[in-house]
Amino acid sequence: MARYLGPKEKIERRLGERIGMKGERSSSPKAASVRRPYPPGQHGPTRKMRKLSEFGTQLRIKQKIRMQYRLLEKPLRKLVQAALANRKESPFVQLVRSLESRLDNFVFRMGLAQSRDQSRQIVGHGHILVNGKRSKIPSRVVRVGDEIEVAERSRKIPLFQIFVPRWFAEAESPAWLSVDRANMKATMQALPDMESSGIQPADLQAIIEYYSR
Repeated sequence: MARYLGPKEKIERRLGERIGMKGERSSSPKAASVRRPYPPGQHGPTRKMRKLSEFGTQLRIKQKIRMQYRLLEKPLRKLVQAALANRKESPFVQLVRSLESRLDNFVFRMGLAQSRDQSRQIVGHGHILVNGKRSKIPSRVVRVGDEIEVAERSRKIPLFQIFVPRWFAEAESPAWLSVDRANMKATMQALPDMESSGIQPADLQAIIEYYSR
């Protein structure tokens, strides 16, 4: 499946905010957005920033959410269209649930990975079991009651023996999932909510308006 392979910190500099694309580095003083707090380009910090139009603002927010959840354009558009088609729920709530319920995001939220790129790789390499069965599909929808865990065989490799324990024990997970840190497993005990996602209602409104044009 196609995915973005370009420089991640350049995207954060272009957006003007850190969205965790480089995991722990994104929140450290070494982050490019800290060392060079201006958009990338040959003119550097002397470049004048033009005021964005309404469409430009919507586009920028859409790109931010797309990069934050590591989605390509087509999958994000489908999620928004599905949210708009669901008349029983607010499109805001439905979109957040769709984004947060992806298996790669679930692995990230439970603390097994420092970034969604890393969680996507963990899933793609077959290290994750869903209800006891291996799943290599990052976009798989996790449902309430599903149990996610690291495969027994995978726990013996250096990633889970040495590196993951460094951050997994101290990771903070949202209330909608219950994490058993001793056994590297978690259960979705409720549907994801907007507050724990960190996405602002104004950003959701901008995305809905962008795809409703």
